[in-house]
Amino acid sequence: MKHQATMFSCDFPPEIQSLFNKRFTYKKENDWHLPAASEILSSDHKEFSHFLTLKESLNKVKNLLSDKKLDDWHRHTSFTNKAGRIVTEVRRQANAELCTQAWCKFHEIVCTYPLLPNTALWSYELNTLHLCEAPGAFISSLNHYLKTQDVRCDWNWVANTLNPYHEANDGLVMIADDRLIANTLPWWHFGPDNTGDIMSIRHLDGLQKFISNMSSVHLVTADGSFDCQGNPGEQETLVYPLHYCEVVTCLATLSHGGSFVLKMFTLFQHSSVNLMYLLNCCFQTVHVIKPGTSKAGNSEVYVVCLDFLGKEAIQGHLEKMISHLGTDVGLKSLFPHRSIPASFLQCHHVCCSYFYEHQTQTILENLKLFSQMDETDKSHLNFLRDSAVSYYLQNFQIKYIPRKHWLVRKSRVGCSFNARWVGTRSRRTDTYNERKQLEALTWPEKVAHGYFNSFLEEHVTGNLGQGCFLEGSSSELKHEDWYFLQGKRLSKIQSSSFCDCDLLNKYNETIEGCSEEGSISILSSLSCSSCCLQPAVDVVSLLLELTESGHHTLVCGAYPVSEVLHQRQLSSVFLECPPPQQPISLLHDGDPAYQQQLISLILQAFQQLQTGDSFLLPVLSSLTRFTSGIVYILCHCFQIISFSCPTSSLTSGTNAILLCCGYQPLPSPVVQHLHQLKQLVDQLVSSASQQVLEFIPMEELLKGHFLEFLWDLNSAIIRRSLHVIGVHEHTKPSSNMVLVQDSLQQGE
Repeated sequence: MKHQATMFSCDFPPEIQSLFNKRFTYKKENDWHLPAASEILSSDHKEFSHFLTLKESLNKVKNLLSDKKLDDWHRHTSFTNKAGRIVTEVRRQANAELCTQAWCKFHEIVCTYPLLPNTALWSYELNTLHLCEAPGAFISSLNHYLKTQDVRCDWNWVANTLNPYHEANDGLVMIADDRLIANTLPWWHFGPDNTGDIMSIRHLDGLQKFISNMSSVHLVTADGSFDCQGNPGEQETLVYPLHYCEVVTCLATLSHGGSFVLKMFTLFQHSSVNLMYLLNCCFQTVHVIKPGTSKAGNSEVYVVCLDFLGKEAIQGHLEKMISHLGTDVGLKSLFPHRSIPASFLQCHHVCCSYFYEHQTQTILENLKLFSQMDETDKSHLNFLRDSAVSYYLQNFQIKYIPRKHWLVRKSRVGCSFNARWVGTRSRRTDTYNERKQLEALTWPEKVAHGYFNSFLEEHVTGNLGQGCFLEGSSSELKHEDWYFLQGKRLSKIQSSSFCDCDLLNKYNETIEGCSEEGSISILSSLSCSSCCLQPAVDVVSLLLELTESGHHTLVCGAYPVSEVLHQRQLSSVFLECPPPQQPISLLHDGDPAYQQQLISLILQAFQQLQTGDSFLLPVLSSLTRFTSGIVYILCHCFQIISFSCPTSSLTSGTNAILLCCGYQPLPSPVVQHLHQLKQLVDQLVSSASQQVLEFIPMEELLKGHFLEFLWDLNSAIIRRSLHVIGVHEHTKPSSNMVLVQDSLQQGE
């Protein structure tokens, strides 16, 4: 069984040989050992001047990109990327599952270094742990490697990442692709708070319990990062707390003799120097590799650590490091300066200089080609790109895998599968300098500079949601598989699996801006004179189109349809339980008090509804798993559901009206389950730390037409609210109105 990539062939150009040979190995000296545990995290930070010189020099080169439009620069570097065609070709020739750049990088690493236990028979138990793993490319890459290299083992894996389904997690820092996660949820650990954030002792404790059935952990990978576009020069500082937690989690879970793969970036600052020294003291061998499939102009490198010395060798040090997980991360230096041998610093400086030279050379070459690229340059780049594909396929043993060997053989659920949502996250088109200027603007200044122009130019016509119907599901509810998932109480909703997160982010920013300007208190009375008011009679007409006559309509206040129903001599009942009321906030439908009102309202409705009846329910939104679970229940006890989204008021609790027609009673065990849910919600409503996050399995909420309906519902609610707020903000008397009018006229 080969672990090393095939030796370079003279048939490949030198540029390609160099591309796939960016590697460095630390040569351990006898004096490389950890200081006393008492000295761990006891010193203040103190930088190494000769490493800072490299950092400053690299940042000067990076600053040459500050005036480049991001989309133009990305397009250019995608073309100059010599490895740019590899992912597409591997996906085509190997039928690789979830084949991404990360997939190709890990395959390159696992073919280059002996990450897996060494056994002649290749018949053993293999246990792997994957940190910060979304969307799961390392896992699918390892699966492909095991299958195509005929590694016969009982493979068990566990993964962690920021939970893409936890509403308080920032959607702009998470990976949108959930096709693997959604179909393998039992293998993912999101911690006791359900966020997936590994930067706490509680998460480490929960993870250790989660993997306690594994006899050993042979491999840990950590592919975490943050979006540092706002401050790229300080990427290393910003990401260090995450790297610290990844390293500590690895040392606390990996078994003796195991391997560790860690993504890092530049290694100039004392924090990174300390981590690299720690790893060299804890493993027999440490390598640093810049995979050929990693974009050559960025700072990304992978630290490959082989043959772990074991937790026993570092027990006291590990306990000290674990105690500083969380808020203490980064406050103190891991080691005192005097503890780092000069021989290590010299070796590490050679490593940093090596990758610094490669990166700066690539950036300068790209800048030169950006200003002038002739046909000869293009032809040569195309030749190199084709050569890189041939090299990768030949040297890293790429083989075809049938779909039956994929981890997810048949896609069942997940946000990523709907073509309407692919690519909804917009690519940044501004420059770094322009982005910093925008961040410096106050809210009125943003409005004055055309922040709401897109909402003013195209008025909402009153038909948001028109034609959106959800047919009730006739499938039997598998309530025996349901569970109540508690987790960290939501402070605000920053992401949702049931909405475009870019749209939600715009909405949240708008609410925050209005709040800062003191406008939030009057938002409930806003309207737009240019929009069509949707009268109650239209809602009744829509209801009549959906339902059969002769049945009651149960009306939950907050929308004046009862009078219209009475005028038309239609039977209706007003639900005495008041509709959920909630002020406009960044919590949207995530407030436990709102959810308590909602479940109470639903249970009271079920007591009054008769077979065939209709039900009108006002909702704020359905951004959370909890409220989406309520809609899921309604989908299973009504023949058809639609919604109406009024455009002329923001009355609290009535952002949209769900029209539920053709009631069919739920099985009594399901109703009993909902009563148990209410009891738990009642218990936790006053809790400062916990709330019920989910009571219908996420796999059910992510299915097909139901997910599409929620997407349409939330999209209509947010678009309508943004439009009305945007009109209000633009028509408020202010000294900025001239600027607003100018920007509208110029179409800025």
